[in-house]
This record gives sequence, C-alpha cells and structure tokens, in this order.
Amino acid sequence: EQLRSWGILSDAATHVIAELAANAATHGRVPGRNFQLTLNVVGDTLRVEVTDTRRECLPATQHPCAEAESGRGLLIVEALADRWGVSSDVVPRKTVWAEITVPVGA
Repeated sequence: EQLRSWGILSDAATHVIAELAANAATHGRVPGRNFQLTLNVVGDTLRVEVTDTRRECLPATQHPCAEAESGRGLLIVEALADRWGVSSDVVPRKTVWAEITVPVGA
C-alpha cells in the first residue's frame, strides 16, 4: 500500500519486499522479537531495509536443487534489485537491504 501511495507500481519492488520480509520472519525470528521493515525513496531509488535480531544468521545466496521447495529468495532479490547487501547493526541486529531504481514521478 505504501508503494502505491508513492505512485510506485513495480512488481520487482513488491517481490523484493516480500522476499526480504519472508526471510526475516523465517530465519531472523527470535521469540518475543519482531523485525522492522523500512522503505525510503530518494530520487529514483527505492531502498528496502529489513532489520532483525539474528545477526549471527547472515544471508547468502543458495543454489538449491530443482526439487527443493525453498532457498531461492535471495536469488530473486539478486535478480530484481540493482544491488543488495547486509550491514551489522548494534548487537544483536543486522539489516538486509536492497535498492531498486524506480521511475521518477512514477
């Protein structure tokens, strides 16, 4: 809904947000703690940040076998985002981020 209110109609952005949020919910979850999703637009760049409390679980792309039902999330992010990475925050947090070029005034 936030993207729509900014006039950003990008399937790539929607998929990247979904994948990073799903990864945080699946791999970054600690009972009693949530993850944080932050979206920022500067110029023609949308920055997606997902912060969780599992700094020891750093993301890495995988190449699962064809029969695997999961493990492709970061490959999707890598394919759709212009760049992505991870930054360590104050213990115990980490932030996984991705940047996507969106049309100015979309």
